[in-house]
Amino acid sequence: IEQNLGRLLQETGITMLESVVGFLAGSAIAYLLAIIFVHSQPIQRSIYPYAIALKSTPLIAVAPLLTLWFGNAIFSKIVMSAMVAFFPVLVNAVTGLRAVDAAMLDLMKSLSARWWQILTKVRIPNSLPYVFASLKIASSLAVVGAVIGEFTGSNQGIGHLLTTSSYYLDTPLVFAGVLFITVAGLVFFGLVAYIERVVVFW
Repeated sequence: IEQNLGRLLQETGITMLESVVGFLAGSAIAYLLAIIFVHSQPIQRSIYPYAIALKSTPLIAVAPLLTLWFGNAIFSKIVMSAMVAFFPVLVNAVTGLRAVDAAMLDLMKSLSARWWQILTKVRIPNSLPYVFASLKIASSLAVVGAVIGEFTGSNQGIGHLLTTSSYYLDTPLVFAGVLFITVAGLVFFGLVAYIERVVVFW
């Protein structure tokens, strides 16, 4: 392991870069779409079934298609991470944005609050506990998505390292790769949990 330490750190860093960027992109798109869903039932009814279908599609089946469409560089792995992080954030964000006390909504409307004022002062703060619960799940899924993407077509990252190491029967390096990406995933999860304690302090 010592002689491969530099390589392990480099490949783990690449995979985590893909995971973090995909996590941020997927979560941001999901939250914006959740806001649209809350304010437009027709749009939700037309788009939500496709989101469910996307969630139901096995990752291992989607990964080769992403490699064909976007190549075997880092972008296809970011797309994979974003896809797997997207659904849990979308579901919880919609729930959180809608789970507002009716009395609070009536009060805001009685004060002639605009829709964007209700959104920023009531709906978004109310949704944060729901969203962060899903972000912790999505952070782990994003790492899994990146590794699966690397399995199916990549020349870098932990997934590539595991594939080549298993091909050459380098078992210690395989275990080391699994250990490194597991620790990195736990750190990522812990960072999201820490941000949750700071942001949702109440």
